[in-house]
Amino acid sequence: MSLPEHDAPAGAGAAPAGAPSAPAQEPSGLDAVRAKLLERLPEHVEFDGWSRAAIDMAAVDADVPEDVARMAFPAGVDAAAAFHQLGDRRMLEALAREPLSAMGMTARITLAIRLRLESVSGPTEKEAVRRAASLFALPTNAARGARLVWGTADAIWTALGDESDDFNWYSKRATLSAVISSTVLYWLADDSEDHADTWGYLDRRISDVMKIEKAKARMRANPLGRAASSGVEAISRGLKAAPRRRAGN
Repeated sequence: MSLPEHDAPAGAGAAPAGAPSAPAQEPSGLDAVRAKLLERLPEHVEFDGWSRAAIDMAAVDADVPEDVARMAFPAGVDAAAAFHQLGDRRMLEALAREPLSAMGMTARITLAIRLRLESVSGPTEKEAVRRAASLFALPTNAARGARLVWGTADAIWTALGDESDDFNWYSKRATLSAVISSTVLYWLADDSEDHADTWGYLDRRISDVMKIEKAKARMRANPLGRAASSGVEAISRGLKAAPRRRAGN
């Protein structure tokens, strides 16, 4: 998982109406190739980072021709991005098996972030996340890293049934992106048993966010607070959530 800035990055989420058309369709079968490479990459990333050398060695291990591997991942940063998205998919699969209807929203969000971290907690995967964090911290990759974490926050809110379609759509994802990023930093440095310290930190961060949300609710209920926030509300009326993708798109 990468660590970006927390503001909503340009191009995050589903593309709005009028966005440029998608690039030409890539050769079929590359998704399967990427999956094979991602199984082997973490053990090489541990020593060589998200590099061309690591991809080439993973290709040898996975019996993937070098030219095909280079089509699948033209650069190390492409492989790191795919690894991040693999973690998102694992999280969503695990979340779908949980009894979410019996939980409050705070518990659901906390669980989703924990599942996201546990999705990449294998022997070499945590170091792969650390290497990805360093890679996406570089100025040339920072925007892409920001989009990836925004995508994780969006995946969580969507899976939890968020139906907001105004300023709240953006503020929820921006806030969750900040929580995810700071928790990942803590997790990477955590050597406590079963990452117990990280889960305590996550609980505190979520608690802080909920206090802010309660304060916002009290402000909206107060006439003076409503007056003070009228400017933000006027702006938010012109904002709409990014169009939701149809299933299968």
